[in-house]
Amino acid sequence: MYHHAFSLKFHSFSPHYALSLSNFSTQSPNPLLPPFARVPHVTSSVCLRCRSSAADVSPVIYADGSSSICSFGETGDVAVVEKPIDVSTLGNLCVDIVLSVHELPPPSRGERKALMDELSMSPPDKKYWEAGGNCNMAIAAARLGLHCVAIGHVGDEIYGEFLLDVLHEEGIGTVALNGGTNEKDTSSFCETLICWVLVDPLQRHGFCSRADFKEEPAFSWITDLSDEVKMAIRQSKVLFCNGYDFDDFSPSFIMSTIDYAAKVGTAIFFDPGPRGKSLSKGTPDERRALAHFLRMSDVLLLTSEEVHCASLANAENFSTVSNYC
Repeated sequence: MYHHAFSLKFHSFSPHYALSLSNFSTQSPNPLLPPFARVPHVTSSVCLRCRSSAADVSPVIYADGSSSICSFGETGDVAVVEKPIDVSTLGNLCVDIVLSVHELPPPSRGERKALMDELSMSPPDKKYWEAGGNCNMAIAAARLGLHCVAIGHVGDEIYGEFLLDVLHEEGIGTVALNGGTNEKDTSSFCETLICWVLVDPLQRHGFCSRADFKEEPAFSWITDLSDEVKMAIRQSKVLFCNGYDFDDFSPSFIMSTIDYAAKVGTAIFFDPGPRGKSLSKGTPDERRALAHFLRMSDVLLLTSEEVHCASLANAENFSTVSNYC
């Protein structure tokens, strides 16, 4: 399986990443951001420059002066804001519990649900627990020397405590995504997401999680960005998102979040992953949000199959991508 990284629009902080494909326009849709100069001899790759100190940060200029760390220019209507966070991840914070089984979960939805309920009755030994989802991306980036923050929801229980401990041990900051809750949100609706990773004797993998059996996103009650989350996004050079964010949040919340990131000059990196195919055939709201993601992203991380799904979801913007592959 081949992987591709495509940069579809370009921001003024070009030293942090650079990608050039000959067929793509370098004009950003954001009028506050100038065109990006083409980089010769660079094809389908992304270059990230690690930061050794908070002082080595390129400022981003935008018209929103609401940040607490900004200085107004002479005109009084432009703020210059430092972005000390290299990468923030959005959602998809989960605990992977990896267990050996004699056989993989049955295909029947009811049987798989019964198996997951049985597994969930008592927590397995912590030696089987791993930080999963976007935690993996944040950990990998932190180990490369990047300053990372994980934005998302974890529950106030042993699984949530485990995730926070792992992230903090890796030097990764966390910002909680919490919304107004009601009575139904006091139980499983607020719990940390768990993915059961089942491995058979042939080393084949099967997966079970709560998201497989819910008709709505796990945290659909999260509808607004708090001031703390907005500040984290404003202070980030990159907001990294993936297709599993749709298992966490409503399409409208996702769209408003990436709109905010674009507004404050934060680059959007999107990896649709395995969910991309189902989202391209999902509900009208999901398809609309996916197309918006593809249209607004600065960098897409795609396999060859996912490029095809992306072109189907947003043919106008992605015909050149499909032709390239």
